[in-house]
Amino acid sequence: MSVEQDLLFEVTDSVAVITLNRPDKRNAFTDDMVARWVDLLGECEQRDDVRVIVMTAAGTSFCSGADTGKMAGNSEQSPVQARDRMTNVAHALVRAVQRQRKPVIAAVNGSAVGGGMDVALMCDIRLASDKARFAETYAKMGLLPGVGGAWFLPKLVGQSKAFDMFWTGRWVEIDEAKALGIVDHVYPDEEFRASVMDYARSIASAAPLSVKAIKALIKTSAEQSLDTHLDGLAAQLAVVRTSEDHKEALAAFKDKRKPDFKGR
Repeated sequence: MSVEQDLLFEVTDSVAVITLNRPDKRNAFTDDMVARWVDLLGECEQRDDVRVIVMTAAGTSFCSGADTGKMAGNSEQSPVQARDRMTNVAHALVRAVQRQRKPVIAAVNGSAVGGGMDVALMCDIRLASDKARFAETYAKMGLLPGVGGAWFLPKLVGQSKAFDMFWTGRWVEIDEAKALGIVDHVYPDEEFRASVMDYARSIASAAPLSVKAIKALIKTSAEQSLDTHLDGLAAQLAVVRTSEDHKEALAAFKDKRKPDFKGR
């Protein structure tokens, strides 16, 4: 299949859905897929008709990480070649997700393993089917979490739980994943895709300027002092309080109707 078939893209109701579409390969991704993925995220950032991004997969698996069948010969690369490939491919995806100002939701429909789990971790929110399960299997393969997992996972579950998952490579079933905070909401598998879209549309219906500003405030808060955070908040609040969307929200409240936000 072409890369356009391996990685599907559609926009409905202001929600962009990026779908890994290699179910026969447990949705393992190739270098070409990652390049298209990065381009699509950039397109989403620029498009006014996209307010929320959902990353999901076809079939019964979410993602098994990089396609090992396409990695033959990589062990023969020099350290410099291996480093450059990681920087230019896998790390480009991590950075593209982290640069995204709009909400990014991982819709985990099944097993998420290694780099596939890391893809879910790099998103802002994780929604999961009750059939989903997670494992960080790098140590069993003599590898390292190359898609940022060792940075993202401890921030969700703490260091000791992250050590446990990385060093044992064990499966974390959905109930434990929810208890640990790896996933935020769990839905019955037969209702999963509809529930994800309902959730995404609920965010897309909010004021876009506010949604993006809140994301920025939360993302930067861990590295800032309270005074710096409050200074940034004051500047952002001055923008949204004078926006057309805020005026529309007040008018809609007065008229007892749903607001029609334009993102300005």
